[in-house]
Amino acid sequence: MDYQYVLCGVLVSLLGSVFFMIINTTLSGEKKKVVEKVSNGVNGNGYVWMPSQNGSFVPDIARGTDVVIVGAGVAGAALAYTLGKEGRRVHVIERDLSEPDRIVGELLQPGGYLKLIELGLEDCANESIDAQKVFGYALYKNGNATKLSYPLENYTSDIAGRSFHNGRFIQRMRERVTTLKNVTLEQGTVTTLIEEKGTIKGVMYKNKAGEEMRSYAPLTIVCDGCFSNLRRNLCTPNVENPSCFVGLILENCDLPHANHGHVILGDPSPILFYPISGTEVRCLVDVPGTKVPSVANGEMAKYLKNVIAPQVPPQLLKAFLAAVEKGNIRTMQNKSMAAHPQPTPGAILLGDAFNMRHPLTGGGMTVALSDIVLLRNLLRPLTDLNDAPALCEYLESFYTLRKPVSSTINTLAGALYKVFCASPDPARQEMREACFDYLSLGGLCTRGPISLLSGLNPRPIHLFLHFFAVAYSIDSHGKEMEKQVYRARVKAREQRYWSPCT
Repeated sequence: MDYQYVLCGVLVSLLGSVFFMIINTTLSGEKKKVVEKVSNGVNGNGYVWMPSQNGSFVPDIARGTDVVIVGAGVAGAALAYTLGKEGRRVHVIERDLSEPDRIVGELLQPGGYLKLIELGLEDCANESIDAQKVFGYALYKNGNATKLSYPLENYTSDIAGRSFHNGRFIQRMRERVTTLKNVTLEQGTVTTLIEEKGTIKGVMYKNKAGEEMRSYAPLTIVCDGCFSNLRRNLCTPNVENPSCFVGLILENCDLPHANHGHVILGDPSPILFYPISGTEVRCLVDVPGTKVPSVANGEMAKYLKNVIAPQVPPQLLKAFLAAVEKGNIRTMQNKSMAAHPQPTPGAILLGDAFNMRHPLTGGGMTVALSDIVLLRNLLRPLTDLNDAPALCEYLESFYTLRKPVSSTINTLAGALYKVFCASPDPARQEMREACFDYLSLGGLCTRGPISLLSGLNPRPIHLFLHFFAVAYSIDSHGKEMEKQVYRARVKAREQRYWSPCT
């Protein structure tokens, strides 16, 4: 049947992406940079002096810094604390040090929490910010539900996922950063990477007072998030915008399955619910494409009431409608970007500035924290970051060593989003049904995929095996359908042949 060829094409694309991301070597190419030549004088103390807006001279940060970090979000703050604990002299420059207010970055998978423990930051995601433990997911489709628990039997009772207000989590990590005397956290806007003879030497930025400053270090790490202004200097970005999230907060309601994320395979796309405090539940409604109904003119509220509300579990419907009526509706464009680095001496990208995936599976922070642990371990033997050739070698190996974790989580996020979205295509419908049925089987069919999703077992070969198993179940179901159709046709022919003439 025709749909089988479509299914085969989809499967080949999914499996091909897994292997491509595993074997793809670090890309190199021409680097397009904003070149800022150092032309101002250096005084005897190693400070670079440059004129400020009022014509006077202000000193820049001394050249005693080991690492400049651009951005103090989840990745930047965690990295600053980690490298500071390693004894590095770190200068962090963050555009806005007030508490962020986002509708994503609120669910940390168990694999990410384990990385947080490795970094010594687990107390940033505990009761102090009213963080909630998460033990798995509940998956809903057409009124049917299946529970997918994280495989945590071999871990201590504290190990689980964590959900929280993103801003509280970030502020708690920033507080930890400020406890280190060798780390400077400053509010400012980085405008330029400073390059000398093909090597990044630091950054130019405007401080909170609006003065133009420079900060020099043998290593600059750019973690300025999904809207990065600097990534084009260090990679070849290809940002995709698959959908938007519409965010609500439901108050004083109980989830059908306590301490679990809830995923409704809705129409046109998934709807998410998960706790972010002891009294609040985050609802994220996925809207495919780049445009959403207007919040200002009330079209969004109508859409949520008429299209989404009928698909919400009954236990949450009253709180959902109350949240819509309250009117605090937020929207955010979801982004996806594969990692295509341009290895550049003296600099590296991390976090969403470097690599993004659809946030449906909540894998972003797990990838970022895993990258930080890897980078920390790579840099440990390098006591002097001014050893440029050795530093370049370590940084280039980072891009290869990160791939097993990042490729598994990224591929799974993209594949599940496409499979979980509704579609008029019979092949897509069949795949969606088969995936839900496979996850509902229990045993290895449930444990395997959820261990990949949670970041506890980020192994590409296991991802391939489960893709193959789902495809096999689709193929078997398709063959059975063919047999049923064939038998029905034979029976119809027999009835026509033996029916009396009229």
